[in-house]
Amino acid sequence: MISVAEARTRILAAFAALPAETVALPDALGRVLAEPVVARLTQPPFDAAAMDGWAVRAADVAEACADHPVTLRRIGESAAGHAFSSRVGPGEAVRIFTGAPLPAGADAVVMQEDCTADAHTVRIGRAVAAGRFVRHAGFDFAAGQELLPKGRRLTARDVALAAGANVPWLAVHRRPRVAVLATGDEIALPGDPLGPSQIVSTNALGLCALVTTQGGVAHNLGIARDTAESVAAMAAGAAGCDLLVTTGGAAQGDYDLVRDVLADKGVSLDVHAIAMRPGKAVMFGRAGSVPLLGLPGNPVSTGVTALLFLRPVLRVLQGLPPDEDAGPVRARLAVALKANDRREDYLRATLATGADGGLTVTPFARQDSALTSLYARADCLIRRAAHAPPASPGEMVEILSLSGGALNP
Repeated sequence: MISVAEARTRILAAFAALPAETVALPDALGRVLAEPVVARLTQPPFDAAAMDGWAVRAADVAEACADHPVTLRRIGESAAGHAFSSRVGPGEAVRIFTGAPLPAGADAVVMQEDCTADAHTVRIGRAVAAGRFVRHAGFDFAAGQELLPKGRRLTARDVALAAGANVPWLAVHRRPRVAVLATGDEIALPGDPLGPSQIVSTNALGLCALVTTQGGVAHNLGIARDTAESVAAMAAGAAGCDLLVTTGGAAQGDYDLVRDVLADKGVSLDVHAIAMRPGKAVMFGRAGSVPLLGLPGNPVSTGVTALLFLRPVLRVLQGLPPDEDAGPVRARLAVALKANDRREDYLRATLATGADGGLTVTPFARQDSALTSLYARADCLIRRAAHAPPASPGEMVEILSLSGGALNP
């Protein structure tokens, strides 16, 4: 067996960012930029009002106050999309609305709350300095300015920014295409009739969901039965994909056929057992031209190993670092833990906020890798190193979050 760290190193070394493709801006949400987004215009493109009010020359209202307002001649209006075309001269003012271009000659805006107007004049009841309530051209960004860097996964805010910069098309990394194959006579699809010795298949659907949340395109190949012919035929459906993920059949039992069948197809394995719990039976190599990641059959083992190995692969394929930028997260242990053995352990656990605002973590009493209900309730995994000594309540331990980002884009 090799360590989790060594397995990750070997697996990730086999992947690089996928080529770029061009997509329309409305289709770019969640994609990863292969090139920076550069502004095609200056925003705002002109000096604009930041408030509803009156465009004036600051010098004309320098002595204005509530008790002694200054009266100016009203000469027009500037609204968003409808600029005032003439110039503001001494003693003149223009009604202006938020976002509207500041007329030539004016250099400030007085809020409407400080003004009283009739059909021909406006009385200004407050002095303003030049530039007050004016957003100058380029206040937000300038043409040619880099707004979003290469390697960024696009959020809704990013899409809005690119739209404001007049960028209708973006270069992004191609989505990873991942084929998912479940194996075993004992599993059936949800809703199908169950035989007396069968259970419902969960792993493939969960893996496809993970691939989707991470920005990939999942291809569910279905369920291969426990025959060499079925495994080989179903696995052939991964042709053209960037990765084949299998679940089940990776151990060494009489009915664990994935390794033997794919070996006949020329598979070469770089990983075949990892010193971790849950999830010892993980394999990685190539099945012909397609990389192969074989995950265990127990559902929690599948989920944990997918988090540790599949998720970083999907990130790398999209031009992202394998892990989030944030360093290890730690929480205060609520209960005692026994010494660990030679396998790195990932305990399913819940989080709570203590009286001091810090995080407290409590592992479930039962840690069997078949307990999908507890895995769904878990907030995090407690990572325990191989041969970790006993831990007492109050000690800080490393956790991997399962909410707020761990399985999300």
